[in-house]
Amino acid sequence: MRKILIIGIGAGNPDYITLQAVNALKRLDVLFLTDKGEEKSELLQIRKEICERYIPEGSYRIVQFNDPERDRASVTYRSAVEDWHSRRAARYEELIREHLGEHESGGFLCWGDPALYDSILRIIGPLSTRPGVCFEYEVIPGISAFQALAARHRIPLNQVAEPLQVTTGRRLLQTLSECPSATDVVVVLDGECTFKNITDPDFEIYWGAYLGMPDELLVSGRVRDVGPVIERLRAEARARKGWIMDTYLLRKRAT
Repeated sequence: MRKILIIGIGAGNPDYITLQAVNALKRLDVLFLTDKGEEKSELLQIRKEICERYIPEGSYRIVQFNDPERDRASVTYRSAVEDWHSRRAARYEELIREHLGEHESGGFLCWGDPALYDSILRIIGPLSTRPGVCFEYEVIPGISAFQALAARHRIPLNQVAEPLQVTTGRRLLQTLSECPSATDVVVVLDGECTFKNITDPDFEIYWGAYLGMPDELLVSGRVRDVGPVIERLRAEARARKGWIMDTYLLRKRAT
């Protein structure tokens, strides 16, 4: 039976690859790589460099493909995501059927960890049982951006006896409103810099972009003091590179 390996590759630094991920890469016959166009070509190049570093030359084939785009103009977020997942599933089914032999292993590389704010497991699971394309699949965890962020700032993610919450920029203000006692909140997918709307003067922020890469950016301090700095750096970096991956921890000292 065909086999699909979903491999977490960390936050972008080749040194973040785990030994388990390296061993998984060496098992691949086919590597499926997403091409997001010229503007984000660096993302594709980083994936290729990781493979060139860890997989013996000539031992695998690369299949590049364009991933369907999500409708970001839709007013119904969930239905837009469901439609996007459906189109991605159809594309992945086509790729596996056309490029992966019955006894071969194929791989998809995921930034960070496949289980954290990545849709591929929601697609691959149901797809694995479809007639005509059945396959087994395995998930290899990776170092998440949260872990890399904490390491680069040299801080723990949670305070003593306090919980850690994880949310998105879209849900941040709602999260803080519903849980006013929150002391540590990791935020991902915040293209709007939602932290600028936080008025509580006691919140600190630990922000990082391109974690572990040569262009890494790190800022920390009280939100009210460094928020504008982060917003400016983020806009400049995105304009310069055409893409940005960042995350941050909001912390209110426990009393």
